[in-house]
Amino acid sequence: MYSVIALESELLTEMHKKLVKNFLGELILMELSKRPMSGYDIVVFIHRKFHILMSSGTVYSYLYLLERKGLVEGRFTSRKRRYTLTKRGKEATEAIPNLKDKFLVLMVNLFS
Repeated sequence: MYSVIALESELLTEMHKKLVKNFLGELILMELSKRPMSGYDIVVFIHRKFHILMSSGTVYSYLYLLERKGLVEGRFTSRKRRYTLTKRGKEATEAIPNLKDKFLVLMVNLFS
């Protein structure tokens, strides 16, 4: 029989993974606001910061989606495609932190 602590730990781990995956686009944008990155750089960043090994296919799918939306631009430099924010992408990264309080209220309401 599962202990309550073990169940909570398992649930928290799953929620952690879901949040990172569901907000992957925003995470990529915020990290690109600091420096240009390749898809591999993003995979490494996610693994180091969140301890989740994201597949390169998932990361590149998000990068292509962000590129189609006009938020990022990819350019080849020394055999790597590096992504940078466009003007629209920079505007999005400025708006994301302003949503923090609204997001926290949403999460509290979701679980109450």
